[in-house]
Amino acid sequence: MFFWIFMLAMDLLLPLTMIGFGSYFVKSAGPRKINMVFGYRTAMSMKNKDTWSFAHVFCGKRWRRIGWIMLPLSVGAMLPALGKETGTVGLVGGVVFGVQYIFLIWPVISTEMALKRTFDKQGNRKNKE
Repeated sequence: MFFWIFMLAMDLLLPLTMIGFGSYFVKSAGPRKINMVFGYRTAMSMKNKDTWSFAHVFCGKRWRRIGWIMLPLSVGAMLPALGKETGTVGLVGGVVFGVQYIFLIWPVISTEMALKRTFDKQGNRKNKE
């Protein structure tokens, strides 16, 4: 039972982190200054303050939404392993984490695509015609 609780807690870390950082990114549009330490850091997002803010808000909305969806789904996915042997609990917990990881990365890909649609290579907003 202890190992199941431990694995559940570990599997809830990623959705809770996505909710927390997603909310922070949406509320503040990311860190005030473009930096190499904290925030959504890609070559395109770090072009200027406009791309930096856009990327944080865009990705933050998705992370927050996906985190809230993954939270109950992760608990639900772990419930069938309740009372099972350690190997089964570990396997189920690992699969849950692997699926969560995919949903952590997907918003990064969609954010980069949105940056390319919205900004040119120099980081200037494209004209909407």
